[in-house]
Amino acid sequence: MAAGRGMRMMPLTDIVPKAMIPYKGSTLIANGIDKIRKHIEHIYITVGYKGALLAQHVIEHNVTGIFNTEGKDNAWWLFNTLLKELDEPVFVLTCDNVIELNFDLLAHEYYELGEPACMVVPVTPVSGLDGDYIFGADNIINKLTRAEKSNIYCSGIQVLNPAKINRLVDRCDNFYKVWQQLITLQELYYSNTYPSEWYAVDTVEQLQRLK
Repeated sequence: MAAGRGMRMMPLTDIVPKAMIPYKGSTLIANGIDKIRKHIEHIYITVGYKGALLAQHVIEHNVTGIFNTEGKDNAWWLFNTLLKELDEPVFVLTCDNVIELNFDLLAHEYYELGEPACMVVPVTPVSGLDGDYIFGADNIINKLTRAEKSNIYCSGIQVLNPAKINRLVDRCDNFYKVWQQLITLQELYYSNTYPSEWYAVDTVEQLQRLK
């Protein structure tokens, strides 16, 4: 997912979308694509702000497809593109997450949990980074909130089944609304597997800390 405006990273994002912020001699999104390519065959990108520039950039990295979601919220693609027909697990990652993941272990855990509609990957809270705190038991989430604190929160990484979600919930454009419906149905899970490395970049200061 790489369609965001990146308001908190201005003036850098006046020039390029947040996904194309320079990082390690490349860009945030290209670094992410290179990391996951050996694990995931088909890679799709959502673009929005400065979408033509970003589309050209990721095409050079041989992604499978690009969805223009300009003016839409972050879950729009889940209900309005051909991905909605996929009845199999899909990893959902964001362009502003710098991560190291064990994809095989996460996939194994997803199947062990009975292939829920959605499994979010938690992280230990990091000082200075916002997130939705997870509350639940037996890997089933019963509440997501920023008003109370727990020892884990959402990293922005998910494993989900698009077709199953389309069968279970009402269409909406925002993942938080999707999650709330899945919580009611006890179909929102969290994994026991954490990223071995995780950092989110939302501001210029966080980018400097990352570097």
